[in-house]
Amino acid sequence: MSFFKKLKDRITQQTDAVTEKFKEGLTKTRDSFAGKMNDLVARYRKVDEEFFEELEELLISADVGVSTVMDLIDELKMEVKRQNIQDTKEVQAVISEKLVEIYQGNVGEEQINKLDLQPGRLNVILFVGVNGVGKTTTIGKLAHKLKSEGNSVLLAAGDTFRAGAIEQLEVWGDRVGVDVIKQSEGSDPAAVMYDAVQAAKARQVDVLLCDTAGRLQNKVNLMKELEKVKRVIEREIPGAPHEVLLVLDATTGQNAMTQAKQFSQTTDVSGIVLTKLDGTAKGGIVLAIKGELDIPVKFVGLGEKMDDLQEFNTEQYVYGLFSGIIEAQEENE
Repeated sequence: MSFFKKLKDRITQQTDAVTEKFKEGLTKTRDSFAGKMNDLVARYRKVDEEFFEELEELLISADVGVSTVMDLIDELKMEVKRQNIQDTKEVQAVISEKLVEIYQGNVGEEQINKLDLQPGRLNVILFVGVNGVGKTTTIGKLAHKLKSEGNSVLLAAGDTFRAGAIEQLEVWGDRVGVDVIKQSEGSDPAAVMYDAVQAAKARQVDVLLCDTAGRLQNKVNLMKELEKVKRVIEREIPGAPHEVLLVLDATTGQNAMTQAKQFSQTTDVSGIVLTKLDGTAKGGIVLAIKGELDIPVKFVGLGEKMDDLQEFNTEQYVYGLFSGIIEAQEENE
């Protein structure tokens, strides 16, 4: 049985709604990627060095990341040789299989993609990221998701420097039906976090979601502020924050990679939330982040609706990329 067939079988066992969200959310990337892939396969009947060179360029143009692409091409060459693949069409299934392997590695997806939420404790999730990436919206959507799963949730308005940030979080709080702990604009974010932790303890909530500043006078000040916030949380709850989620805008491509490198150097980023994945034709950034920084993408934004923040699923993602090719192959069988 081919990898595509196995992938389709596994996908059909998962939620149809989730499959559709990934398919719809990856439309721009798929149309660009699959279109170029089909052109490449049509032009080359034989798997040779020139084919691999063009495939390399195609993957880099999809923002998969240079070092990830190099590793992938090396593995593909070995696999093509091992299976004695001559027809370029057969390479597509091998590529999709290798993409899944690159992302999952030797660890099960459940382990790398799930939030570290444990019953019986106050779970603290800290959100970091520059302004304009959709951090506050992500917090609101995750609050909705967690609440709908039966958790009690509280929000901390720690971005006290950006005009309107506190009000924006309050709008989301009202929309979702979750309280927001805040102070006045310009106040000390660490003091807000202290108040939020005390309130969360007193109310015995399950999850505290903490917003933070995305920009101060310079990068050094921003990182010092984040370190101070983390210290306050850790002092009040040993072992917290249990997750530090870096929010990145998928439409910014390699700029998102630069941000990921900067934040991961100064804060213990445990996972990525990739917003606006539906708005880019370069969805390969997902693989670049995991392949080059070894930070799992835990959630992706696949649209504007409240439930369009989805847990990242490698197989759904790869199926979303290759669904056009898979369906075309099924018609030919």
